[in-house]
Amino acid sequence: MAQIVSGADIYGQGSWIDSEALPVPDDARRLLKVLAEATPGFTKDHAVLDTVSFMGSSHTIVPGPLKSAVIAGALHAMSGIVANELLELRDGQSSSRTVSINTDHAAFWLGSVGMTKRNGQTVQEIARDGKLAAIFPKDLEGDIFGTPLKLRATANYETKDEGVWFQLHGSLGADPVLQTIGIDPSQECSSNTEAYRVIAEHVRKFGAHELEMMYFVQGLCGSSCYTPAGWKQTRMAKDLSKHPLINYKQQTHAVPTPAIPLPVSADKRPLAGIKVVELVRIIAGPVMGTTLAALGADVIRVNCGRLPDFNSLQLTLNAGVRTVDVDLAKEDEVKQLLRLVTDADVFIQGYRPGVIAQKGLSLDNLLEIAGKRGKGIVYVEENCYGPDGPMAQRPGWQQIADAACGCSYVTGRSLGHKDGTCVLPALPVPDMLTGLIGCIGTMMAIRDRARQGGSYHMFASLMAAAALHLSPEVGLYSIGKKLALTSLYSSCWTWY
Repeated sequence: MAQIVSGADIYGQGSWIDSEALPVPDDARRLLKVLAEATPGFTKDHAVLDTVSFMGSSHTIVPGPLKSAVIAGALHAMSGIVANELLELRDGQSSSRTVSINTDHAAFWLGSVGMTKRNGQTVQEIARDGKLAAIFPKDLEGDIFGTPLKLRATANYETKDEGVWFQLHGSLGADPVLQTIGIDPSQECSSNTEAYRVIAEHVRKFGAHELEMMYFVQGLCGSSCYTPAGWKQTRMAKDLSKHPLINYKQQTHAVPTPAIPLPVSADKRPLAGIKVVELVRIIAGPVMGTTLAALGADVIRVNCGRLPDFNSLQLTLNAGVRTVDVDLAKEDEVKQLLRLVTDADVFIQGYRPGVIAQKGLSLDNLLEIAGKRGKGIVYVEENCYGPDGPMAQRPGWQQIADAACGCSYVTGRSLGHKDGTCVLPALPVPDMLTGLIGCIGTMMAIRDRARQGGSYHMFASLMAAAALHLSPEVGLYSIGKKLALTSLYSSCWTWY
């Protein structure tokens, strides 16, 4: 049985340790029941929860103190349960429907964006041979990482404040990030190591709050690396804690629309016939689309070819998805997008609300469209910090979420650093989990629309997904457990 106790002496104030961690499959089952109880609209029926079988290695295969594999397994189980509810609505009851989760597979899924192979070559091998850009009609990356300075503009750095680190993020254009701290982006560095040293020297001139304000004023990414307790004391953390992890709600103020039965087709997957339009980039948003597509949805991903993205991600995160190039700066192409959205069951967007509203794609605009057509819509948003609060409008990435909530601090402590050194956890875990959380909420909304009609709003945030690891309901692995696991699987993860 899990034994969650204070981890203050090991991982710092505000942390929690599972001193008697269960085998990963058993822990995933435990967490499934915890999340089910905490999620409005999700079944609380233990008979249904018990239709899930978990299997896999007793020990996690994800390095570090965070229970990412456990969380991924529990969330995939939730996805399977809702998928079965959709099948029941469409096809009738069946006692043979169950859910089977391999927690090893769930763990590898967290790194799946980097595991793609093409003609027997991994993404890393293709990139190393200089052939990655040639695969795509458009090179979306350009020179995002063209120099050592641009590459190392995304990393954790020590600040002038003793024991406090700061997560820089070059986003998709590192020049202003470097210029803000006084670095000429054209400065030549002979290696990534030299570039890190140059940036570190400049970051150490400033305190963490100074850096926060400098990047905030410029509209750029960046975050102090908080301790778990430090983050929980912020206004943003307190506001985010008011929302459930799977945060979807019926929009009862909208024009009422009738129940919409699930489409019936030759495709027997639960979301077959559901139309999805997604306006997303990078990882978290696209994970929603490709996961919904795997469950049968017809997903159209809207890209803008003049905006940067990561070439390698297109191989994994466009699987099962159709793509269309739409430039939101062109009025006629925005009209084309609006026509697509008008016919959609689900709209997913990963831009900040103010940006998208200018193009007629705000929640209120789409609720109005849904009312006029007499068919409810599911409006899904994804961002870094959450739906409201003082940082909700700030840009952010997975690394920012890990740094702000305390995951980077805890990972540093797990590696023996007691001086505040922060280390980014392995794998883009908040990205992947946020995509899955958005998918679960979307399916629950589609289910509810089929039962009672209406339109729904779903909000998924990187910060909520990252912070879940540090909750007392989950707990961290103890140092002894973590060291044993690192030794057991070190050869598997040396490329990190």
